[in-house]
Amino acid sequence: MGRKQKRDSKEILDGEIIEDDKIPQKRTFDDFLNIAAKTVVNICMEIRRHESVLVIADPSTSEIGQELYKVASEISDNVLLVIMPFTRHHGDEPPVSVAELMRTQNVVLAPTKFSITHTKARIQACKDGARIATMPGITSELFASGGMLADFNEIRDTISRVGVHLRRRRNIRVTSPEGTDIRFDVDPKKWNREDSGICNRPGMVTNLPAGKIFNNLIEGTAKGDLYIDGSFDSMILSEPLRFKVNDGIATDIKGGPEAQRVRHLFAEAANLMPAKDQSSVWTISQFGFGLNPKSKLIGNALEDEKVMGSCYFSIGLEGSKLDGNHPGILTSGIIKEPTVFIDGEPLIISGELQL
Repeated sequence: MGRKQKRDSKEILDGEIIEDDKIPQKRTFDDFLNIAAKTVVNICMEIRRHESVLVIADPSTSEIGQELYKVASEISDNVLLVIMPFTRHHGDEPPVSVAELMRTQNVVLAPTKFSITHTKARIQACKDGARIATMPGITSELFASGGMLADFNEIRDTISRVGVHLRRRRNIRVTSPEGTDIRFDVDPKKWNREDSGICNRPGMVTNLPAGKIFNNLIEGTAKGDLYIDGSFDSMILSEPLRFKVNDGIATDIKGGPEAQRVRHLFAEAANLMPAKDQSSVWTISQFGFGLNPKSKLIGNALEDEKVMGSCYFSIGLEGSKLDGNHPGILTSGIIKEPTVFIDGEPLIISGELQL
């Protein structure tokens, strides 16, 4: 498939200035697309000449796939681009032929509409030595802007510095100007500090754009008021969603016009599950905070969760964490300017990181 034609001047992005014969010119969309692809190939994955690379895209991400293929091919002669059909949900397995290809690669790059991060195919490929970057929900516009243009080595350093502060920390309280006041516990040994975007060793996996630290809540410990005022399930909110939380379960949802949509979304997911799993739909399951200074709140969870100084809560559980035979549901809600206390000490105050 051929490259798309250059976008017209109305679609030139604001951004850095480059010099061409001393005449300043703004970089075009395609310039930023290429910069992001080079960041993925050279900095995030550190692809080497001898390595095999598989790029997995779908019809919605073919432009990104082609750019990654082009840039990776400048380094390695063993690069393959596959445009696979759409899957239906996050966590659906890719076609068997794609899964088999994944197992034989050194590097897999997966910009796709629906996530393959938690699939058996991804897990097995990592066990077989592949290092994998998944980009669920990515669009060309998102790929060429915001969090993808960050300095991921700097983000890795920030995550390392903040991660030291989280050792042996388990009690968390989050408040916000909108009314959030929620407390919960986490396992201090399970803070995930791998989401730096640097994925340079066999078996590693990263999400791109990257830049967050997160942990799963200890079941049943969350209690209080949770007001989501940024985005929820990749939609910008017109007014906060207000959740009452008891024993780790969201027991009530109120808010603007989005509240009805969320209630319907949860009810629909619950109806697809056996009775014993239905409460998982309303489980407050994960907490994390963003550390990517280039990310912006745009209504896409892949980007929104990484916004510096924000925090997010995941509600629900994926099918892979249930019995594996039902899709489950996992949604993310962003708080824009939280105050976060870890064992009583402030980590974030009104959206400003304190470390």
